[in-house]
Amino acid sequence: MLAFSLQSGSNGNCIFVETGGIKLLFDAGINGVQAEKKLASRGRSIGEIDAVIISHDHADHVRYAGIFQRKYGIPVYITEKTLETASKRLPLGRLNDVRHFSSEGRIEIGGVTVHSLPTPHDSEDSSAFIVESEGRRLGVMTDLGHVFEGLSDAISSLDAVFLESNYDPDMLAKGPYTAHLKKRIKGPEGHLSNIEAAELLASSENLRWACLCHLSEQNNRASVAVATHRRIIGSGLPLYIASRYAPSDILTV
Repeated sequence: MLAFSLQSGSNGNCIFVETGGIKLLFDAGINGVQAEKKLASRGRSIGEIDAVIISHDHADHVRYAGIFQRKYGIPVYITEKTLETASKRLPLGRLNDVRHFSSEGRIEIGGVTVHSLPTPHDSEDSSAFIVESEGRRLGVMTDLGHVFEGLSDAISSLDAVFLESNYDPDMLAKGPYTAHLKKRIKGPEGHLSNIEAAELLASSENLRWACLCHLSEQNNRASVAVATHRRIIGSGLPLYIASRYAPSDILTV
C-alpha cells in the first residue's frame, strides 16, 4: 500500500492511495489540472483512478467532484446527504456516475475495503476512512470535530495515518480570526489541535508513520506542529507534513 497527499488545507484537499491494484482519491478539493500535475509528479495518472471518495460537503473537499467525474470518468462515492447538501451550496454540475455509501459502513472496490466512520465535524454527514487491503490498514482522518468515542481505538488499529493537526491553541487565541470563528474551530464540531492529534498518536503502538494534515495557514506552522508532536510522542514515530500547496512524498505501508 502506498499513498501521498496531493494537497491539504482549507484551500483544497486530495489524498491518493494505491493498494491491491486499485487507485483511489480521497476528496476533490483541487481542480482537474492541479490533480493531473500533482499525480504526474509522483508517477501516477488521473486516468487510472478507480474512484474518488468524498468525506463531507465543505467546498475544500468536494468542489471539483463534478470535474473529476465528467472530465476523467471517475466514479464518485459520496453519501446521499453529503451530495444533497453540496449540490445546494456549490456548482457541482451533472454527475453521471454516483455511488452512495453510509457514513457508518464500508465500500468494496476491487478487493479493497474502505471503512467509513461518522465524525462530528460541522457538516451534514461527515466521514473519516480506513483503507484495508492485503493485511494493512491506512487511516484518512481529517475534519474530525473532536476526539470522539472510538477514534483512539480506530487509530490504534492502523498501520499508518493521515491525521488532522489543524491548529496551535496559542496561535489561534492570539490570531486574527473573529471570536465566533475561533470558537467554531476549537469547538466540538471544528478541528483537532496539534495537542489533541499528538495525544491520539501517542495512544497507538502499531503506527509505522503519521502524516499531519489540514494545517491552518493562520493558526499553525509545520515546525510548531512537529515540535508539539515530538514533545508528546517522542522521537520514535516518523512524522510527515501534508503541504497546503505541494504533493507529499510517497509513503508506503
